[in-house]
Amino acid sequence: MWEGALLSECTSCFLEAGERMSEPCHVLRMASSRLVSKVPKECTKAVVVGRSLSRNRICVTTIFLAAFSFFGVMAATDAADQPTEDIPSVEELVATVRPSVVTIRHVGRGGNDAGLGTGFIISADGLIATNLHVIGEARPISVELADGRSFDVTEIYATDRNADVAVIRIDAEGLQPLVLAVSSSLRDGQEVIAIGNPHGLERSVVVGRVSGRRSIDGIEMIQLAIPIESGNSGGPLLDRSGEVHGILTLKSQVTRNLGFAVVADRVDKLLENPNPVLLDRWLTIGQLDSTEWLTVGGGLWRQRAGRITVTGKGKGFGGRSLCLAKGSLPSVPYEVGVQVKLDNESGAAGLVFEADGEDKHYGFYPSNGKLRFTRFDGPTVFTWNVIEDIDVPEYREDDWNHLRVRVEKDGIRCYVNDHEVVVSSDQNLRGGRPGIVSFRGTEAAFRRFSFGDEVPRFRPEDAVWAQIEKTTAGFQEIDPSNTKLVELLAGAGSTAVAALELKADSLSRQSDQLRVLAAEVHHHQTVEQLSNEVSVNDEKIDLFRAALRIASLDNQELDCEASLADLRRLSASIKARLPVDANDADRLGMLDQVLFSELGFHGSHGDYYNRSNSYVNEVLDDREGIPITLAVVYMELAKSLGVEIHGIGFPGHFLVRFDATDGDSEWIDVFERGKRLTRENLAERLLEQTGESLNDSHLETSTTREILSRMLNNLLTIAIQEKDAQSMLRYLDAMLALRPDSARGHFLRMLTARQLNESEIAKRDARWLLIQQPSGIDLAMVKRLLQSLEADSD
Repeated sequence: MWEGALLSECTSCFLEAGERMSEPCHVLRMASSRLVSKVPKECTKAVVVGRSLSRNRICVTTIFLAAFSFFGVMAATDAADQPTEDIPSVEELVATVRPSVVTIRHVGRGGNDAGLGTGFIISADGLIATNLHVIGEARPISVELADGRSFDVTEIYATDRNADVAVIRIDAEGLQPLVLAVSSSLRDGQEVIAIGNPHGLERSVVVGRVSGRRSIDGIEMIQLAIPIESGNSGGPLLDRSGEVHGILTLKSQVTRNLGFAVVADRVDKLLENPNPVLLDRWLTIGQLDSTEWLTVGGGLWRQRAGRITVTGKGKGFGGRSLCLAKGSLPSVPYEVGVQVKLDNESGAAGLVFEADGEDKHYGFYPSNGKLRFTRFDGPTVFTWNVIEDIDVPEYREDDWNHLRVRVEKDGIRCYVNDHEVVVSSDQNLRGGRPGIVSFRGTEAAFRRFSFGDEVPRFRPEDAVWAQIEKTTAGFQEIDPSNTKLVELLAGAGSTAVAALELKADSLSRQSDQLRVLAAEVHHHQTVEQLSNEVSVNDEKIDLFRAALRIASLDNQELDCEASLADLRRLSASIKARLPVDANDADRLGMLDQVLFSELGFHGSHGDYYNRSNSYVNEVLDDREGIPITLAVVYMELAKSLGVEIHGIGFPGHFLVRFDATDGDSEWIDVFERGKRLTRENLAERLLEQTGESLNDSHLETSTTREILSRMLNNLLTIAIQEKDAQSMLRYLDAMLALRPDSARGHFLRMLTARQLNESEIAKRDARWLLIQQPSGIDLAMVKRLLQSLEADSD
């Protein structure tokens, strides 16, 4: 009889920066401590349900199971089930336990529904057991009960990362919990029932049998003759009495009726020693910087990609929810401004100022399509004074609007899109903070908030505006309420309406063309700025600023200076906690504590190929990224603390190296929360991934230009996979700004430009290649393509 299993790990490879890159699966690691005397022929591949499916690579763990255990148990008879009159039928059991099975969803980087799994109630007051991978990492989580009610998770009550088990809490009472069984009471061959959400088919039922027990990486697992699919993860494994013996975790890639469940004892142990984390600490994705902002009155405020968003209703009267800027209070006179966009014009959200941090403040904001200026002297409607509530033609519905307020000694002036709309002599409130606000649960987005002596205007500088006016000559504003204009056109004949519609279509096309032109201008400016950033010697390149330029390729709203200020604030907060005599190791230790333990920076295990992982501003906002972008943040912070560390382009997984004063080096895996590695660890990892032996070339220091090129290669790889030629062209332009002599870059851009009918770009690259005659390029094909392009233009 086989007593163990031979476990080995396989990896997939992907091409990055022209090299063969391999990276181990971060979903689950399994290793064998010894070989059994005879290897069975049957092989089953097992992966964690849900997590592996969210990454665009095939990365599985190969498990060689004993032939006796796999086939012998499958032949077990019903005699092992101990049927009695007291045991309900499967139908009766399912009807009883279904109300205790829940659907769990977590939200992705862009606020979309990124994952669906299963859980089950284990206490009447809202505790729910599931897999850790089902709840994602640092994500908002919601739970839907069988009766259709939905709850936001309020607390991560307990987690066991090794066993992939989590207990979460919702704010609910009177729930119907399931009973956790003693794991040793489950016997091989016994009939079991699983309930889950396979492929989104909620609360589906499947019946199977216990095949045996396995110890995988030290974790006791129940091997099942049962089909497990994506969405089943976290569901209960029940006996015929309705007691829970395990949590469904692993599925088979080869054999349909094979899966694994973590024993329910793991949940019992978590309940005995919980490690609760309130959700506001768990939610590092888009977490507001608490040193910069103070939220008052509830609501969920998030910050990412240059925007602050608000959802949820405030707790006070009118659903008021405030987000106030910390720091020194402004002194009169001063200005405060922000751009705001409402999800629904029937709502209300905008600026607040002179706020005391409780119920007193001014507000200037759109409300039901009008502009409102209000003084709030208390918590109720009776203490609110609406000073102005006016229709403003300059306000643009369903679009971004710039609100600006100037507070002076003898009054207040309010502007929308640089048009003055309110002049008030009110002087009742002074000495408070500025900020932003939402009422009645209005969902809104804010960008470019600022305050000071003066804030940026909405309208461009006169010289810039004059140039744009000249370029777009012929455009003019039309007032549809102009009676004379209406009468004039009405008398023009029966085709006047059709003519106006045709003109509207023409202007609409011109509007679209102007937006495309704006995007092209932004791209040109960004590539030129990147080119300027890297025009100096490599050691003088500002890595973080240049990385922000790369992020700006895909985000016109990115405020580079704001992101640099965020990095400086984070650095200053770490420095302030260091003792005067701190050495380099102490500084790195504090950096690790703040980044990983307190702020929750982590690798993006479940959403690896999201482009947000390659934008350093969003990595800073979300505290999540891939190895290279997390390393860039880590290196920049270490540098600001006076510690020299180096980026290492290890195959498939970027690392950083710290050279201690005693001459020893240690390699740091920022993706795994600062895990320290030795040269021996790296040799084992490389051999495991690629079969290659480690040599010094694998551990060479990457230059700043190489790091930036690798970041662009990552984005280019994603764009190629997504067949996004427009993005490919953007990234190739940036790559050639970094490396103007890259034959590969010119060749790829030529082909991409040809696909997009950008013939001038394609011809320019083709001519460059034919002049330079680089090796490794099919120059005959390049010549034919150039001839074709020139023939088309004749």
